[in-house]
Amino acid sequence: CPIVGNHHAHARYTIPADPASGKHYKLNDKVATLLVRPRGLHMEEKHVMLNGKPVSASLFDFGLYFYHNRKKPYFYLPKMESYLEARWWSEVLHHAEKTLGLAPGAIRVTVLIETIPAAFQMDEILYELRNHITGLNCGRWDYIFNFIKRFADDPSRLLPDRDQVTMTTRFLRSYSQLLIKTCHARGAHAMGGMAAQIPIKNDEAANARALAKFTADKEREATDGHDGTWVAHPALVAGAKEIFDRHMPKANQICRVRNDVNVTAEDLLAVPAGEVTEAGIRKNINVGILYLQAWLKGQGCVPLYNLMEDAATAEISRTQLWQWRRHKAMLSDGRGMDDALMTRLIDEEVQKLGAGDRYLADAVALFRDLVMAPDLEEFLTTGAHDKILSYERG
Repeated sequence: CPIVGNHHAHARYTIPADPASGKHYKLNDKVATLLVRPRGLHMEEKHVMLNGKPVSASLFDFGLYFYHNRKKPYFYLPKMESYLEARWWSEVLHHAEKTLGLAPGAIRVTVLIETIPAAFQMDEILYELRNHITGLNCGRWDYIFNFIKRFADDPSRLLPDRDQVTMTTRFLRSYSQLLIKTCHARGAHAMGGMAAQIPIKNDEAANARALAKFTADKEREATDGHDGTWVAHPALVAGAKEIFDRHMPKANQICRVRNDVNVTAEDLLAVPAGEVTEAGIRKNINVGILYLQAWLKGQGCVPLYNLMEDAATAEISRTQLWQWRRHKAMLSDGRGMDDALMTRLIDEEVQKLGAGDRYLADAVALFRDLVMAPDLEEFLTTGAHDKILSYERG
């Protein structure tokens, strides 16, 4: 969703109380720079019509925010698959600057590299956006989702359980290091990915394990040469900052050009070893449905089982299930996945969730349709957004 207000897009730098929990939040006097993420080019803003058709959600989000916040025009561009999309965005940015009388290059952007095609075109994307680019970012979760989606019909490219697909696997580590090398060769920042761990209250042992995974992830990014990173919870900012300050005493480490990195197409497309387990299938079903329920209620990030889940991680769960069913994946216990087994496991996981509310019922129906569909849908949020519009219509 766009980071804009209900009535206009002026950044007030305030956080309202959470209506569900009643918690109140307050920003520090000094806050981080806000990067606004327009929705992807595949989406439409169905509340605004032009000549009887919905306008582009990307242009709506960009234009609304830029018009009201032209003094701090910093954007985070997602879902890019081609240098031609980068060229299109460059033309949009140049037109916007010219129209509102800003100097060329006033708008600064960071581009998410979160699709397989974009991983092969990082140099070209940097070139097309050379007048506006700040850096590239590893969108690791969407990247895994895109890998599954782009090779959905290839039975030789089935990924194992989601928990086994870590940043230490060959295809993800290769992609991360190639991004660093590419950015630093061009004088751009290379941003790391988001660690999904969150603090675990009332369980010191589990919290220690989560913190160890988080620390290892950030140590790897900092020592590889990333210039910054993401965390899923504000309580982890200090830890990430300590690690990067220790390994990166200056503002960035662009001077590390990483000429030792030699990534091939085979590296980027290597399927990680691992197993498909019943526990992994059940977890994907459970997390996918619970996230979709929360999304229908208006929550974009949801803590589930001590991890921060977002649309990308829900997409991994959904597309893995579809692909395992489509290709009759062999489970670790020797069983082959088929429609009957998938249906039974979904039914059993839904039964565990209980009656719930209308959002849960809709989430179950949507998720079941997506997993059992004859063809893989591009995005789960497309149909889910139509469901939200139906709520608005009553």
